[in-house]
Amino acid sequence: MMPSDDPNTLRDESVDPPFEIRVADRVTRLPPYLFGRINKMIYDKRVAGDDVIELGMGNPSDPPETEVIEKLVEAARDTRNHRYSKNIGIANLRREVASKYFKKYGVRLDPDQEVITCLGSKEGFSHMILSLMGPGDTAMVPTPYFPVHVYAVALAGANVIQLPVTNSDKFLSAIAHTCETLYPKPKLLLLCYPHNPSSVTVEQPFFDEVVKLAKKYNVMVISDFAYADVAYDGYKPPSFLASPGAIDVGVEFTTMSKGYNMAGWRVGFCAGNRQMVNALATIKGYYDYGMFQAIQIAAIVALRDTQAAVEKQSLIYQGRRDALCDGLVRLGWADARPKAGMFVWQPIPEPWKSRMSTMDFAMLLLDKGNVAVSPGSGFGPAGEGYLRMSLVENEERLRQAVRQIKACLKEAEADFTGKPAVVANV
Repeated sequence: MMPSDDPNTLRDESVDPPFEIRVADRVTRLPPYLFGRINKMIYDKRVAGDDVIELGMGNPSDPPETEVIEKLVEAARDTRNHRYSKNIGIANLRREVASKYFKKYGVRLDPDQEVITCLGSKEGFSHMILSLMGPGDTAMVPTPYFPVHVYAVALAGANVIQLPVTNSDKFLSAIAHTCETLYPKPKLLLLCYPHNPSSVTVEQPFFDEVVKLAKKYNVMVISDFAYADVAYDGYKPPSFLASPGAIDVGVEFTTMSKGYNMAGWRVGFCAGNRQMVNALATIKGYYDYGMFQAIQIAAIVALRDTQAAVEKQSLIYQGRRDALCDGLVRLGWADARPKAGMFVWQPIPEPWKSRMSTMDFAMLLLDKGNVAVSPGSGFGPAGEGYLRMSLVENEERLRQAVRQIKACLKEAEADFTGKPAVVANV
């Protein structure tokens, strides 16, 4: 008997069981996405017409310089740029990266063997991990952590040891202790300064000590230098590669997403140890055909001609930082002003820290105050008790966010205690 063509006919699952999709263990081992609840509420609120002030994601809202966009348009009209490009990046762009490293940090790089372009630093980092790590290997990662720093290692089948990042001297001691006591020894050390999410910063002598430890314990180093171009009050973030011997042990990832306002363009770079760069190039050779060449040509113009605009952008972020932090201080919150990066790593004030989890506090601000922030617990257990607040909104919007937080917590305090709270004026 032929099966019925009627789509309403019930299928006999004993004869025709449902097809089972079996995803890889590397996917099933990943934890639930902790920001899912917040992202869904943001979406629902905006659909309902609410004006949500988004301080969660570090998504730059300012445009690139006009000449960069004009060069992109010009290059896109050149039919030769629509072919596959080199997956390591065109030579002139790699030379421009090497030139910036020399001018800004005094670091000499061979653009042919020690620089490679990436589809954003996040892609480059993830593929670098895949090229270096595998089952049985261990990476040391600062905590609280930017999620890809942990989960790229997990996706490669390797293990993670988390080291608290808050105190730099203790962090160095923890590296040495871990290398001396763990067997097999860790294979890789990940650094991220200015740190995301905590905004911890270091000076060059810190990297000097890292190089010594890396050579002593035969540990490779990856420096995530995503916030190289965003710093305040005269602070200049140092490059890992500027430390003597750094190129012998590691690489550094940089990006044009932040200082150049080119986040959606996905332009990043890896520079440093040529064997590690070559390993990344090998992986990329199997995964992609390179970045759209018109974007690379425009990126050359950005690197070569818009450094003054990058410095101006830091001043814009500094004004936003002060607008947000000044307002929070007037509410009685701690002054968590960062020296670099585009986030404020804000301790949750009492009594709220004792009353509820970080996630619940973030949901309260979103639900009652229409202010979206990232709960610190989304960056690992060490982030509990903190909020990460981005500086992508303009100063007036940030001041408005503070006013909405004040009103939200005043209402919530009344719900908790049954009487209105006394809150400082903003």
